[in-house]
Amino acid sequence: MEILIVDDSETSQLLLTTVLSSAGYAQLHSASSYETAHDTLIACLEGDRCIDLILMDINMPGVDGIEATKRIKADPELARIPVIIVTGVEEEERIEAAFEAGANDYIRKPISRIELLARVRSAIRLRDEMEKRRDRERELEDLTEELRELSNIDGLTSLGNRRWFDERIANEWLRGRREGASLALLMADIDFFKRYNDSMGHLEGDNCLKQVARTIRDAARRPADFAARFGGEEFVLLMPHTDLEGAKYVAEGIMQKLAELAIKHPDSDIGPHVTLSIGVATTHPDMGLDQQTLVAAADKALYRAKNSGRNRVETETA
Repeated sequence: MEILIVDDSETSQLLLTTVLSSAGYAQLHSASSYETAHDTLIACLEGDRCIDLILMDINMPGVDGIEATKRIKADPELARIPVIIVTGVEEEERIEAAFEAGANDYIRKPISRIELLARVRSAIRLRDEMEKRRDRERELEDLTEELRELSNIDGLTSLGNRRWFDERIANEWLRGRREGASLALLMADIDFFKRYNDSMGHLEGDNCLKQVARTIRDAARRPADFAARFGGEEFVLLMPHTDLEGAKYVAEGIMQKLAELAIKHPDSDIGPHVTLSIGVATTHPDMGLDQQTLVAAADKALYRAKNSGRNRVETETA
């Protein structure tokens, strides 16, 4: 427990220090002005320690206790520290001003030992309860965010799911429209996947989906790139600030990596290994279009790839 006493009177400092130390509060700091008090607060923060309570005299030359409290409460790193105003004035307006500045409690001079210790314990207890509540709120926020992320993840492949993709493409569409930047979408479909499931079984089918998902995810090398499972054996890769040539290059890289994996496909018309058909589309988002225009263009390119013999990349400009 560390307590900071801010009072320009050495007599008051000594009295408060004596009462508090006799009650077992050993970590006591004293300051005769706001400036000195602030230096002490910052030094404690930099030393990875904290002041647990401030006893603030209301009447001090220069920056008085009310203004000092206001400045402390305006600092996000110091605002959580409770402040008890120590006052010898009887003016209700001054005490009210101290509370408006952020003071948590007050005690009148001359100091009563019993009242002082009671108010110190009360302030610390209130601070601890507020800290616990903030911790619970942070835990709840973290849990909420974790649940939100889990609800956006495809359970099998760990890629984004269709709902998250819809959110991301809507956001990237708006961003691309603001920035005048191109937006590319890659849509991939595993060739003859139903036959793969029929011949290899669903467990191997799931394993195949996972390997293809990893290959597509690894192609998303920039922070804004986003890979998702679009549905079934279809995947998408959203690439902001990417033109048609760049997106086609990424698609061809995915096909090359998949070829290197050489996942066996015993019932494909193309060859002995799993292959992809990929449609690539790009556009510059503007007011006259929406994101579904880009999705439709990528789907059109994918359809053309599948109907042109599969295991290839086709492109389309939205």
